[in-house]
Amino acid sequence: MADEIFENPRLAYIYDPFDPDRSDLDAYESMINEFGASSVLDIGCGTGTFACRLAAKGIEVIGLEPAEASLMVAKTKRWSDRVKWIHGNALDLPELKVDLVTMTANVAQVYLTDEELKATLLVIREVLLPGGRFVFETRKPESQAWLEWNKENTYQRVDVPKCGVVEGWVDVIDVRDSLVSFQWTYIFENDGAIITSISTLRFRSFKEISQTLREVGLSVEEVREAPDRPGREYVFITSRQ
Repeated sequence: MADEIFENPRLAYIYDPFDPDRSDLDAYESMINEFGASSVLDIGCGTGTFACRLAAKGIEVIGLEPAEASLMVAKTKRWSDRVKWIHGNALDLPELKVDLVTMTANVAQVYLTDEELKATLLVIREVLLPGGRFVFETRKPESQAWLEWNKENTYQRVDVPKCGVVEGWVDVIDVRDSLVSFQWTYIFENDGAIITSISTLRFRSFKEISQTLREVGLSVEEVREAPDRPGREYVFITSRQ
């Protein structure tokens, strides 16, 4: 079950207005050009921003997302008719092969157990064409990004088209070992509705990630910095062993 922020129709609708700067996707788009990929599977595609960007360039794109409300938003976007949308997770994929698999933003960190992550990575390994790559990012635990996840640093008041003014912010509610839980709060001024959503991410170390990749038969070709968060994230470029 996807988190409320992605699954609740009201929250899915305001997701993009609250996060309009998607310059983090530029590096992924550049890598698709760099590696000459003509087909891409975007796991955890959310509201489809990246998938539609690629479709506009003539890339064959599959957008996989467990939250139906987010997919409904994705399907309203320009170029969405050129994307193959799949509602579900990696274990729900039909038989397919692609040049590149991506997990942008925090997607790789939503797998809280090693078993969940390994099951997904094994599927990714199987869908890669010879010479294909899997690219994903994950936050460095030592940077402790969650220390900035509070109302003071994250509060926004956004006038959303066809919705009205919405206030929103995030607060960390629990930090336990490598798991960080946080709650989003949104207040819809037009009717006074208050909707919250709790999420948990796992912050794995470089060593943990590298070992897990080896165990499922994925080789690390390179690890880069995320241009939008220099020094705070790993961007793994991997391929099938």
